Amino acid sequence: MTVRAIRGAIQVERDEPGVLRGQVGLLLKEVMAANDLVPDDLVSIVFTATSDLVSAFPAEAARELGLVDVPLMCARELDVEGGLPRTVRILAHVDTDKERAGIRHVYLGGAAVLRKDLAQRAAAGPAERGDR
Repeated sequence: MTVRAIRGAIQVERDEPGVLRGQVGLLLKEVMAANDLVPDDLVSIVFTATSDLVSAFPAEAARELGLVDVPLMCARELDVEGGLPRTVRILAHVDTDKERAGIRHVYLGGAAVLRKDLAQRAAAGPAERGDR
């Protein structure tokens, strides 16, 4: 097993605790499914949120999914002019046998514009991606 990093992001519809936790939970589920992960594969997750998201900690979504023994950290995303609003990003460290090229990063909803190259790869089927 090797520790690999997986990136992901989602643009949240509105800053309400239930909405934020629900959409971050969706992102986490998609990252885990896309990379064939189970909770025990997770080493740690770093969450960042833009300054307009203040109703809840993004890590609460992970706890609601039962990830109670995975180290989690929340931080503020840089406030850059023209940056995508209402966005939560994750950097998950995982134990996996996958090669770096086999890792699937997940960008959902409006956050797909952050990494169009990765969002398009994730949307393609296995044959189009060249997956084994």
